[in-house]
Amino acid sequence: MTKQRYTVTAALPYANGPLHLGHVAGVYLPADIFVRFLRMKGHDVAFICGSDEHGAAITLRAKKEGITPQEIVDKYNKIIGDSFREFNISFDIYHRTSSELHHQTAQDFFLKLHDNGQFTEDTSEQYYDEEFQQFLADRYITGECPKCHNPGAYGDQCEKCGSDLSPTELINPKSTLSGKEPILKTTSHWYLPMDRHEGWLHDWIQQGTLDGKQQHDPKSWRNQVIGQCMSWIDGGLHPRAMTRDLDWGVKVPLPDSDGKVLYVWLDAPIGYISATKQWALDNNKNWEDYWLKKENGEESKLVHFIGKDNIVFHAIIFPIILKDHGDFILPDNVPAYEFLNLEGDKFSTSRNWAVWLHEYLERYPEKIDELKFTLTSIAPESKDAEFTWKEFQARVNNELADVLGNFINRALVLTQKYYNGIVPAAGELTETDRQVLNELALAPERIAKLIYAYKLRDAQTEVMNIARLGNKYLADMEPWKLVKTDEKRVETVMHIALQVTAFLGQVLEPFLPASAAKIRHFLGESPVTWDELATYRLAAGQQTNSPEILFQKIEDTLVEKEVEILNQSKSQSVAAAASSPEPQKPSIAFDDFSKLDIRLGTILEAVKVPKADKLLQLTVDTGIDKRTIVSGIAEHYAPEDVIGKTVAVLLNLEPRKIRGVESQGMILMAEDAEGKLSFMLPEKGFGAGGEIR
Repeated sequence: MTKQRYTVTAALPYANGPLHLGHVAGVYLPADIFVRFLRMKGHDVAFICGSDEHGAAITLRAKKEGITPQEIVDKYNKIIGDSFREFNISFDIYHRTSSELHHQTAQDFFLKLHDNGQFTEDTSEQYYDEEFQQFLADRYITGECPKCHNPGAYGDQCEKCGSDLSPTELINPKSTLSGKEPILKTTSHWYLPMDRHEGWLHDWIQQGTLDGKQQHDPKSWRNQVIGQCMSWIDGGLHPRAMTRDLDWGVKVPLPDSDGKVLYVWLDAPIGYISATKQWALDNNKNWEDYWLKKENGEESKLVHFIGKDNIVFHAIIFPIILKDHGDFILPDNVPAYEFLNLEGDKFSTSRNWAVWLHEYLERYPEKIDELKFTLTSIAPESKDAEFTWKEFQARVNNELADVLGNFINRALVLTQKYYNGIVPAAGELTETDRQVLNELALAPERIAKLIYAYKLRDAQTEVMNIARLGNKYLADMEPWKLVKTDEKRVETVMHIALQVTAFLGQVLEPFLPASAAKIRHFLGESPVTWDELATYRLAAGQQTNSPEILFQKIEDTLVEKEVEILNQSKSQSVAAAASSPEPQKPSIAFDDFSKLDIRLGTILEAVKVPKADKLLQLTVDTGIDKRTIVSGIAEHYAPEDVIGKTVAVLLNLEPRKIRGVESQGMILMAEDAEGKLSFMLPEKGFGAGGEIR
């Protein structure tokens, strides 16, 4: 394959907290595997990341901890950066959006778009906290989601149902600063008129074409990326404000714009560019080679590794900004990952339900590749996945220790025992020997195709199949028995086994770099390129070193300890939530309450809504009719569990379509501090139709 230039970015983590395993599995580890492979292939790669140090999330954390935003970003930039280094993520640069270079780059970008007439300026009403005397960024506002009725939705997104929101859509909004209901106040901002871009975005995402030219292969894009983008486009794009009323962030570089900063989703992606600039300055490179269009068409391929909650920003908003600028390439691919769950529940920073990367590294600094292997094995490439400590134990013990580690150890120990560590020469080859060597010749291309297609989990499986092949070969040949009757044949068997060992020491490099380096050390070998793998052979007569155990088995005590740590975190979180319940909502008049028609209903039928993990379609007998209600309870109840239940129903809620189904009411639920839902069941003897007063 022709050598290509790649610009690979990994989503900039917010510098308002540490990394957990969900972040690692869904962005940083797959990006690192992909980049390590590209380097082995000889491609020119810039691997870019850095801390996202602006936005409301930073200021919220600062207020919570009682320190300045700068202290917050300094603290978490160090924790995150140290974690990446210790976990052996091979960024070319880990930068910061608080740097002077970034501020200048972002401001120049804004001015170019502004001067080219790519923004509109508009006045609108936005929420304002009278007590704190400031406009509220989206994340400073919480309220009830109008779509799933989660009471803790943010002004820009409901993290429960994933809906994109605007603050004015929230029901009963409140300021996170004062806890009071904000007022609407007039302010002016610069907007990106996204609706102007629907046409070219549609063709670019669906067909991979731009201005009639093929830009990328849409078949290589993940279905969830195309699906989410087309849902936005087909629903109609709307202008989005590119500035905010805040005092923390990149200042708007225009007159009369005091108190305004760039919207974080304009500021943060430009951080990839400013980080590349800094890397280029530090390494005598030309940053433009990695970002700008080339007249000869030899442009860099831009690849964004992200989580699914960032798809729209990287596949719609940032491409619009890049195209509006006029000089920049657009993404070749946006391999977005679904979410990783933890022990039957979602990762939750607020509930401390997480395995934090820096804490794992403190407890198990010798088990880095073990964690990498497990996270890649369960990577949420196309659907949500789950990490459990039992699974971690099983993956390490059954695959790394019993398959890979066992094979490497047996091959090298027998070489030490029979030949004082010297690689024996091969004699006459059998058909089985040739099949093994042929597999080593064919495997690199097969694995490479998977990696280029961003199927990293399958690629790692193919690598492990080589270790299984080696294990089976030794088990079938039984050199420890054969040596008693045919020493010459054993030399050939061990020669073949050592070729498999040497191959694994090279091909594992993108996936388990520390283990690959250990295997090469055992053999006295240096790294080779990917293209050399098909013909790479260990020389007969080479002196090998005494091996060590590659992977220690995981004991039950480690699993029990980690599960206990999680349970303690959950208990502390529940206790804290119980001691500080949600404050009372604003008072209403009795007449307002009396307008609500709440009655008992009996669920007659229940089915899952297609392509909606959280929704059940219910047929409910209300005593006055039988009606359809769509309820977001599918994560808590199976359809068969709710049939026959008597439930509280809000009848006179205005009907609305949810996933194409008209919902004619709402099931009222109780929610505990952990987010678990429960029916509010009446005493026995009450049936459908009874009013709740």
